[in-house]
Amino acid sequence: MATKNYAGTDVELNDEGYFLDPGVWTREIAIEIAKEDDIELSEKHFAVLDFIREEVASGASLTIRSVGKSGITDIKEFYQLFPGGPLKKASRIAGIHKPTSCV
Repeated sequence: MATKNYAGTDVELNDEGYFLDPGVWTREIAIEIAKEDDIELSEKHFAVLDFIREEVASGASLTIRSVGKSGITDIKEFYQLFPGGPLKKASRIAGIHKPTSCV
């Protein structure tokens, strides 16, 4: 477990860099985390992040396919928005736990 400061907020992270408490997440924190992956967040990114957070809050299980069927983005664009492991990166930026579908 580690603590990292994002946007003036101390965030507790697990060993893989995922939030232990998704409740501390803010858009400002997301912007800083995305910069670590060289991603500049657009409104489309935030729409995906909001969808992911809402799905997890409702108890849904996240997959790349479920994001692709969200109506916000398709799978190809999801990979373009979050290159190199879109669900893992988007989940980390969204401040949620690592999805069980990710290895």
